[in-house]
Amino acid sequence: MEYKYGRNDNYEDFSSGRVLYHVRGMTNFPVRLAQEIYGRCLEYSSKKKDICLYDCCCGGGYLLTVLGFLNQDTIGKIIGSDIDIELLSVAKKNLSLLSEAGINKRIAEIEQMIASFQKQSHIEAKKSAVRLKNLIKTNIQFEVFHADALKEIKLNEKPDIIITDIPYGNLVDWKSDEENVIDKLLDTLYGICSSDTIIGLCMNKKTKIRNKKYIRLERQQIGKRKFEILKKR
Repeated sequence: MEYKYGRNDNYEDFSSGRVLYHVRGMTNFPVRLAQEIYGRCLEYSSKKKDICLYDCCCGGGYLLTVLGFLNQDTIGKIIGSDIDIELLSVAKKNLSLLSEAGINKRIAEIEQMIASFQKQSHIEAKKSAVRLKNLIKTNIQFEVFHADALKEIKLNEKPDIIITDIPYGNLVDWKSDEENVIDKLLDTLYGICSSDTIIGLCMNKKTKIRNKKYIRLERQQIGKRKFEILKKR
C-alpha cells in the first residue's frame, strides 16, 4: 500500500508506556497506519475542521490519543467507548494528555520516576513528553463512556469520522455469539451515523463485510490486516 498521509517518521514518542499509559495485554495500533486511515477518511469527509472523531472499541484510548496529537488542526472533539470499564479509566488518562494540564501532570509523574530510579528510559520519556506537549495547539474536548458496540449506542451528536480496530485473536474478548460481528457492528453504527459520516474499519484480511446498508469507498490490505472505508447508502 502506498501511504499518502502517514509519513514515514520516527514515532517513538508514542510508544505505549513511555508517555502514553500502557494497557497490559493489549496491542497498540501502528501510528503511521492510524494516521493514514484518518487522512483517507478526512479526504472523503465533507467536513475538514472541528471533526468529531469516535472509536466504538477504544480500549485504552491509544488510537484516539495518537490521532489527537497528530491532527490538532482538524479534530475538535474525541469520543471513545468500550465494553471494558477498566480500560475506559486508562482511556481517560491517555486522552487527558491532549491538554496542557494533562501532559504537565504526566511530566511531573515522569520527573518523580527520574528522581526515584535515575533510569535513562525515564529521562528519554520526559523528552518525549515535552515534544508531545509542543504538539498541542488547541483544546480538544473528549468524552469516554461504557457501551457494547454490538448493541444500541447512545451519542448526543453524530460523529463526522468513526475509526476503530475490530477486536481479534486471543488478546481480547469480543463478547458476542453473532456469526458475523462486523455486520452486527455496522448495524449498530448505522443508527449513530449521519449521511456524511465516514467510517474506517481495520480488521483481519480474511474478514468479509456483507452489510448492504453501506457503500465501500476504499479497501486496502496491509500484511495480515486490512482496512475499509465506508459510508451510508
